[in-house]
Amino acid sequence: MAEVGVSMNKDDLRSLSAYLEQNVQGFSGLKHVQKFAVGQSNPTFCLNTEKEKFVLRCKPRGKLVQSAHAIDREYRVLTALADTDVPIAKTILYCEDLDVLGTEFYLMEFVQGEIFSDPALPSLNNHQRTDIYQGQCSALAAIHSVDLRAVNLTDYGRPGSYLERQYERWSQQYRSTKIERVEAMGQLISWLGRNMPSDDGRATLVHGDYRLDNLMISTPDWSIAAVVDWELSTIGHPYADLAYQCMQWRLPNNPIAKGLGAIDRNKVGIPTERQYIAEYCKLSGNVPIANWSFYLAFSFFRLAAILHGILERSTGGNASNPQAVAVGGMYRSVAGMGLDVAHNGY
Repeated sequence: MAEVGVSMNKDDLRSLSAYLEQNVQGFSGLKHVQKFAVGQSNPTFCLNTEKEKFVLRCKPRGKLVQSAHAIDREYRVLTALADTDVPIAKTILYCEDLDVLGTEFYLMEFVQGEIFSDPALPSLNNHQRTDIYQGQCSALAAIHSVDLRAVNLTDYGRPGSYLERQYERWSQQYRSTKIERVEAMGQLISWLGRNMPSDDGRATLVHGDYRLDNLMISTPDWSIAAVVDWELSTIGHPYADLAYQCMQWRLPNNPIAKGLGAIDRNKVGIPTERQYIAEYCKLSGNVPIANWSFYLAFSFFRLAAILHGILERSTGGNASNPQAVAVGGMYRSVAGMGLDVAHNGY
């Protein structure tokens, strides 16, 4: 596979500037383009003009895996959410003309905010941490409360049987790999298969990768300025989104896992897992969650399968992240955490 990526030379900048000046009202004088360090799956750039800033997000160039880098889906969902309670960066245009930049891209407004990668938020005080976690919970509830019919997203994914389909997908992917497997993962897969809850009919918009470092924080008031990186969004089960985020309460607090580990949450102004879930249920109108242990164990299983894939690619020399071996190697402990939840409950 050819190396993928996007860098902009002078010809790219001239072509992009001419296209945007012609198609975006008020766009003029493109002065500087800077690539963000985040958003590596789909390269993301800040465009500085004479008067304002914009953000451009594009597919990588080169041969891509089919269905990956679905920025058209990102553009669609962000556009649909413009008038909802979900904090997002509003979209401006989508360009399919490969003559402009050599790849598809979309333009959106620039949102001022900061991204925090460590959920312990060590540089902030207790009040600031509390505000951020409250906003994080409110934004997730808002995503799951979106009226799909009102925003024309009823066909954005397959409703129903979301957990079963995800279970089959990730089980198959894990079993198809050719590197080491651990007993805990096999036991976890078996337990999930035996304890799959019946479909309860819940089908909402889900983000698919909802975590702190996919949120832009407005530092003046510590509110959520925008939820970013919607590449994995679809119609699914809301508790899968919630459980995926709640894993961070149990993951170790280190530069790789980026969890809350053994941190005393109440001492630092961060809600406990139970407090966070209770607040989510209050905001979303859901009753106390039955089978929470399943949803949480399922999220550990999904993460372990993803990490196992990263490990396989890294040992084959195909991973771009120099930390890929260490990150992928976490799948062993993550599978163990999932099995512990499965056996011992919440």
